[in-house]
Amino acid sequence: MKSLAEIERRLDALEAAASGSGTVAAAELVELGEAVLEHWVSAKGLAPTQETREGFRLLALHRQGCTDDPSFNACRETCRELAYHHNLVTSDPQHPATPQRLLMMAMVARHLFLFVTGKMQVAALGDFCCASRPIRQQAEPQEID
Repeated sequence: MKSLAEIERRLDALEAAASGSGTVAAAELVELGEAVLEHWVSAKGLAPTQETREGFRLLALHRQGCTDDPSFNACRETCRELAYHHNLVTSDPQHPATPQRLLMMAMVARHLFLFVTGKMQVAALGDFCCASRPIRQQAEPQEID
């Protein structure tokens, strides 16, 4: 299993080179999303599933990650959006919008990474939304320019 630091470095590289080979980059971004979810599932003491849901292991891992933690459902649409953009890119890799779609995939994969790693540090993340009230109440107030 790739470390979270390795996943983050690869996300950085793919985001910087979003105009790369469409189908290759799309598949790798989904795999990185799966790797992030594998960390979450493993941290819960479960063996990451090899099953698929709607054709994606990513969605099956998300479903498994929600077991006994309904707040983890906060990243459900993020996983679905990653799968959606994967389908767009792989169905027509030569489409003029492919570079933008790959960039969106990279940003969505990063969002998933940030949510999951944040949730591993602060269990309440996602109870209400990504900016959960209990977390905001614990944080130091900051001025907004």
